[in-house]
Amino acid sequence: MPRKAFAARSLGDRIFRYQLTATGVAVLAIMAGVGLFLLLRAGQALKVRGFAFLTTAEWQPDVHRFGIAAVLTGTLLIALVAVAISVPLAVGTALFISDVAPRPLRRTLVTMVDLMAAVPSVVYGLWGLFFLQGHVIGLSRWLSDWFGWFPLFTVDGTQPGEPLASESVYTASTFIAGLVVALMVAPIQCSVMREVFAQAPAGEREGAYALGATRWGMIRSVVLPYGKGGIIGGTMLGLGRALGETIAVYLIISPVFTIQPHILQTGANSVSSLIALHYGDASTFGMSALMAAGLALFLLTLAVNFTASTVVARSRSGAQSEA
Repeated sequence: MPRKAFAARSLGDRIFRYQLTATGVAVLAIMAGVGLFLLLRAGQALKVRGFAFLTTAEWQPDVHRFGIAAVLTGTLLIALVAVAISVPLAVGTALFISDVAPRPLRRTLVTMVDLMAAVPSVVYGLWGLFFLQGHVIGLSRWLSDWFGWFPLFTVDGTQPGEPLASESVYTASTFIAGLVVALMVAPIQCSVMREVFAQAPAGEREGAYALGATRWGMIRSVVLPYGKGGIIGGTMLGLGRALGETIAVYLIISPVFTIQPHILQTGANSVSSLIALHYGDASTFGMSALMAAGLALFLLTLAVNFTASTVVARSRSGAQSEA
């Protein structure tokens, strides 16, 4: 019978292991503490509204008529618009840095992307409000004229090709807020994807070239299959970041408390901007209602992160390639 080999751990290894275990437990304890705090503070509001808290599309907590149906819909739409724009941008930038850009240029590009991730949210919000919005109205009008038959791109009160339509119907929209958030989360996604793409096995890259593959063929058959987990992980990380963005969205949108499915039309809302808008003047019960909204956002973000972890674990990034 073969004997099992036991490797004696040194004192440094044991200390390092205990430190990692303690760190992991501390992270879980902090997360559980945040959730418990929100649940206790939201208990009064949740007891009054119950399940109707998720289906009501108005916010009047002082008369016990409030819910997050409208703001939750707005949060999801802004996040989905952001991810739809940021993922292609992040994947393309990460591939360019890792496999196309000349080596002397890569360090500069990496530094620029990392610096973009460090820019404060309020700067993105002000830039989006005073600069980007005016330059995006033409795109919003074009999308509405040509794709207005699709409900997401419909703008109430306008007709396709109407030259005198007021520009104000296209401002402060879900689309503009999502575009700004996309530029905020793209550097984070790009950093994750770039690190994974750079670890694609050099032997498989060279093997693809030896078999006559072009650079795009090598990327398609080696780098992208290897980096599948990184793409998924970066995408979901950006989605979680987009769901909780507050300041930039608060500065751009025109808050409405009805379900607004038209992303090009003025008027939007999100859970985080709702909390920022009403936190300063909320009554005791209103504060409980805001805590309930925060609890819903907390649980939604947790669900996104756990889903991302599950998908990445099953993708086994790097275990397979098609070179």
